[in-house]
Amino acid sequence: MSESILKVRGLTKTFKVPANAAGKNQLRALDGIDLDLARGETLGLVGESGCGKSTLARTLMMLERPDSGSVTWDGVDPFSLKGKDLLALRRRVQMVFQDPYASLNSRMSAADIIAEPWRTHKTMYKTSRDRAARVRELLHLVGLRPSDEHRYPQEFSGGQRQRLGIARALALNPSVVICDEPVSALDLSVQAQVLNLLNDLQKQLGISYVFISHDLSVVRHVADRVAVMYLGRIVETGATDAVFDRPAHPYTEALMSAAPKLDAGSRGKRIILEGEVPSPLNPPSGCRFRTRCAHATDICASTVPPAAVDASESGHVAECHHPRRPVSLGVPVAVG
Repeated sequence: MSESILKVRGLTKTFKVPANAAGKNQLRALDGIDLDLARGETLGLVGESGCGKSTLARTLMMLERPDSGSVTWDGVDPFSLKGKDLLALRRRVQMVFQDPYASLNSRMSAADIIAEPWRTHKTMYKTSRDRAARVRELLHLVGLRPSDEHRYPQEFSGGQRQRLGIARALALNPSVVICDEPVSALDLSVQAQVLNLLNDLQKQLGISYVFISHDLSVVRHVADRVAVMYLGRIVETGATDAVFDRPAHPYTEALMSAAPKLDAGSRGKRIILEGEVPSPLNPPSGCRFRTRCAHATDICASTVPPAAVDASESGHVAECHHPRRPVSLGVPVAVG
């Protein structure tokens, strides 16, 4: 893997919520997240609803402060910065939101929406002529007409609105764009157009993406690497083909068995997980997945699983005591 632009190590984040029946009021949304993003790559982040994907995205965007662990952008800890230094770093990390209908101000024209970040970051495009020229450039870049600058969001289709949201994200020339379910609200044909646009922009601008989605077919199409999240932890990471075709973690195996496949001959038996996802207010001891895993044994309850590394495939790692493929186990951590 090339040089990392983002490194996350041991990231935790808890929220105080109303106490449950057991009197617990600490919801641990993130519990020891380790993650890397290489320059110019797309990292797909998948997992069930409530697993912590959006909390991780908000923390990477510096909208949430972690309880512990570290986030570094090009070796810089954003949570140690203030004032102009923090503002300068924020320019480099932007976001495309899930709902193009809710994320754009209906009272602002397309030109005003794109130019809004420049009012906060006053060092860019100081004259109205420069701003107007750049707005038209960005509209053209995302496949809209420069004449669309005077239109309002409600005058655009869903796909066009998302293109407008992408143009706004690009206005500050970011190095990384975090895409939080960017096509889930769009029709299938429009999804393909937006995904192709993101891919073209990456080739032109060298942007890195963190692409969050519950749609496995979309992730397989866009991602270079995949991180699988379950109940606040990353349980498996690796190259997209390796994770999809040769999953090592039982949870990933179940996810991939449910993914639609065009080749009928390649369809294996679907794995049905029993039970509900445990509450993050009271997660299982040891392995978080053990209460739904058909392969769980006593050690899964008593010991946090080690990182199991597949030596045959660089960067393919799963946190599991009983990985589904031959791997080299790390050092287990007893529950204390």
